[in-house]
Amino acid sequence: MDFSSKRVLVTAGANGIGLAIATKFQTLGATVFVTDIDPDAVEKARVNGFAAVLSDVSDEEQVRDVMASVQAELGGLDILVNNAGIAGPTGPLESLDAAAWKTTFDVNIHGQFFCIKHALPMLRQGRDASIVNLSSAAGRLGMAGRSAYSASKWAVIGLTKTLAIELGPDRIRVNAICPGAVNGPRIDAVIAAKAQMLDLPEDRVSELYHNQSSLGRLIEAEDIANMAAFAASDMARNVNGQALAVDGNTEKLY
Repeated sequence: MDFSSKRVLVTAGANGIGLAIATKFQTLGATVFVTDIDPDAVEKARVNGFAAVLSDVSDEEQVRDVMASVQAELGGLDILVNNAGIAGPTGPLESLDAAAWKTTFDVNIHGQFFCIKHALPMLRQGRDASIVNLSSAAGRLGMAGRSAYSASKWAVIGLTKTLAIELGPDRIRVNAICPGAVNGPRIDAVIAAKAQMLDLPEDRVSELYHNQSSLGRLIEAEDIANMAAFAASDMARNVNGQALAVDGNTEKLY
């Protein structure tokens, strides 16, 4: 896969899965711009050769500024990876705080809406443009105690499939990636919260998460990065409107 002529924007691209995705595209020759809400991570990304700005994708004005920076820095855009997302609250629905519910949607779906909306003028001028949205295995399966997160990630699938139809005439492909439980601090925090909700030892809940896929292991950030690169590549030129599972064959979420 050769991305040497491609300009890529990865949201939340200075940490975790986003950094793995940004690094993959950079390794394959792309010019990569990242945005992140963590100022220390943004500075580190700059040191590592990425164009980077501090931004909160749930704030539309900040997203406008990001796109202006991308235009100035890269001269346009060919690939948008909507990676920014938060885990949201854990607990039975009646126990959830309304503000925490709203914040989950503000980041996980409204942030993608803002980024796509304000990137489209550049993508329409791009070369074989592509949008990759991060959903989740929780965007195709129910997940008890995680209703805000799951509902927001189902919304990502609806947005993806609708935009694949809308933007098809512009030859802009739109796909979603549905990761399973990804190894890292976010899933550790979710496991801790779920253990508290279920009144179970953390190691027992961790075992459930590790074994919920047929392969009996967590997903690695590199696995998601590989799928993002494939989905945006010419090898996937007729892959459009798809929810691409990278979950080791997960059939039930705990």
